[in-house]
Amino acid sequence: MTSLDLNVAIVGAGPAGIYAGNLLSAAVAQQGGTVAIDLFESLPAPYGLIRYGVAPDHPRIKGIVTSLHEMLDAGVIRFIGNVEVGRDIALDELRERYDAVIIATGAIRDAALDIPGIDLPGSFGAADFVAWYDGHPDVPRTWDLPEASVAVIGNGNVALDVARVLAKHEPDLRSTEAPDNVLAGLAESSVTDVHVFGRRGPQDIKFTPIELRELGEVRDVDIILHDEDFQYLDDWVAPNNQYKVMLRTLQQWRTRPVGEASRRLHLHFYHAPVEVLGSAETGVEAVRFERTVPGADGSVTGTGEFREIAVGQVYRAVGYYGTPVVDAPFDERRGVVPNVEGRVVSADGSPIDGLYATGWIKRGPVGLIGHTKSDALETIGHVVEDALARAGRSAGDSGTSAVPAAQTDLFALLNDRGVEFTTWEGWLQLDAHERALGESHQYTRERVKVVERETQVAVSRDTVAANA
Repeated sequence: MTSLDLNVAIVGAGPAGIYAGNLLSAAVAQQGGTVAIDLFESLPAPYGLIRYGVAPDHPRIKGIVTSLHEMLDAGVIRFIGNVEVGRDIALDELRERYDAVIIATGAIRDAALDIPGIDLPGSFGAADFVAWYDGHPDVPRTWDLPEASVAVIGNGNVALDVARVLAKHEPDLRSTEAPDNVLAGLAESSVTDVHVFGRRGPQDIKFTPIELRELGEVRDVDIILHDEDFQYLDDWVAPNNQYKVMLRTLQQWRTRPVGEASRRLHLHFYHAPVEVLGSAETGVEAVRFERTVPGADGSVTGTGEFREIAVGQVYRAVGYYGTPVVDAPFDERRGVVPNVEGRVVSADGSPIDGLYATGWIKRGPVGLIGHTKSDALETIGHVVEDALARAGRSAGDSGTSAVPAAQTDLFALLNDRGVEFTTWEGWLQLDAHERALGESHQYTRERVKVVERETQVAVSRDTVAANA
């Protein structure tokens, strides 16, 4: 058996990067080899969108965090936070020091919605709002909600998360890890009506049953549906139990009496946005939609009937867009690193030796956690396959050999550059700090998330005052 001893860098410490590191460790062990993995993250803390992209009232996320924690706590993967590849260390520098570099930066920016008026004041990308209520350190601390009626455009889980948070009352989030500035912002909210618009019908929703069920459990909120949106379901056969459950839930909501709740959540289907109305002075005033109908091939077509819905804010939740790495190839149209089964390719389609991709930056922002695991498995298979091929060559044919990480003190390099990097031990300190804040909070909570990057770094590097 060919000996396989690898030094690998992974860029991005979300689920995709952590799963890739865990699978790589297991795959190399099966070959009887050893692997040293450095996991680079631009934020001071790990977990990516699990920490900064999921609504704080999702309790099942705790199980995912526990699983990711166990993988990093095993000691095989070295977490290096608050380091941005392309700024603090170049991609080429990583490629010089490691046998392989895996890009797992995911997708944190909003996909564009190319309609007139989408850039008016009061029109936002859902990802920005999500980052605010999740306490992302690089977004503003305040978010004004001065309007009674708001629109959410999209029919996926992110749209539902945004709509649910907008419709909830601040006391309903006090038990979560939502930061205090977020609770304060929601307490000042003037929102009474949240309108969620989908271009397709109820049979094409991209929610999951859990998200939909949670929506119906929000306190003091009436859910309003419209009979005209369900007229095309008579001959439709649900493809699986998941859709059967969701449609049964929607049908039950149609028969629920609308009470006297202080807030209302309106679900609209067959509405294609064509223009955001308003002005630079007044901001968003309404959204114009074209009514659509389903086609035989599963698509929808416009009817020529237009409707204007008065709203004061718009949140577009039509998808995410990939996060590029400086000096790595990037497909601007698709928002991904161009690759073939995880092997990154150059403009002419040829594989770039030692450079790989996994997760949303590899395949686009689709799929759930389960897809991330299978996706990483494919990429790691090629990392190991290529490493075995290189190990089998003679020294004269091996090309440029990587300098083992053990021969280069990466931490010394970052220190020389003044980079205040964080480590796994630092994350454990920050984690304990946030839990202590939760215990001492006026509302007893599991944790209170620290928002400011400077404070996160200080706590992680143990330079914060004892009473901070």
